[in-house]
Amino acid sequence: MSNISKLEFPALNISGENYMSWTANVKRHLKSMNVLETIEEDNESSEQDNAKADVFLHKHIDELLQHEYFICDNPYMLWEDLKSRFGHLREVLLPNARDEWDTLRFQDFKRVNDYTSALYQICSKLEFCGHPKSEEEKLEKTYSTFHASNINLQTHYRLQNFRRYSDLNALLLVAEKNNDLLMKNHQSRPTGSLAIPEANVAHNNYSGRKWEHGRGRGRGRGRGRGHFDKKHFNGRKHSFKLNTTSYGRGRGRGRGHSQRANEYHVPRNNNSNQQAKFKNEASTS
Repeated sequence: MSNISKLEFPALNISGENYMSWTANVKRHLKSMNVLETIEEDNESSEQDNAKADVFLHKHIDELLQHEYFICDNPYMLWEDLKSRFGHLREVLLPNARDEWDTLRFQDFKRVNDYTSALYQICSKLEFCGHPKSEEEKLEKTYSTFHASNINLQTHYRLQNFRRYSDLNALLLVAEKNNDLLMKNHQSRPTGSLAIPEANVAHNNYSGRKWEHGRGRGRGRGRGRGHFDKKHFNGRKHSFKLNTTSYGRGRGRGRGHSQRANEYHVPRNNNSNQQAKFKNEASTS
């Protein structure tokens, strides 16, 4: 397990199913080590370079393959033997890769990156099999597999005259991001709906009370029914002036505190208290 953690890339499987990616990784690393010529025919590499390449190749093959090629110390011979052993995979991969290319459609993917990943994987297989795809073919494959409802968008991208698929991919990613933002805004507030007020919005109030127009206790003067005690006069004739502004039950107009808006209850026995008060005033007068 300690050896696996030090690998620069996955080792060649005993079945050879990852032979295509393995060969590409090996060539890349041998070139960075300046020993790529060690796996070429009729090379004149030094013993030190051959040793470096041999150790690297044995390190990145399956453990069973390591036992099989234990006595092989020539990197070129090891490379050619593995090629003859797993090279037939090209003939196996080619029909499958061609079928994947023919059925690849941009409209079948929800995200641009998913389509781009599938496109590059198929192109890598075809290149490994000796049938690489050009940039023009990649662009045309993308244009021709747009959904029918996006015909105007397809025409717009064609008029951009892209030379590389990576340029088209960058523009598609920007358009996808903008579309995601539009959909997010639409879902948060659909068309025709009112904006949701903020939680900390300030309301116009006074001392915590809400003023409402409605039924309330108004203040005002009006014609009312006064009250006086006849027994107080004992039938005597007294000159008195009737106070036309006597307090009584009347109708007042004004803005009152609605009981519904306040969190307290007003007792309703005030009329009896007021009548007793008016009796006392009439008797003293």
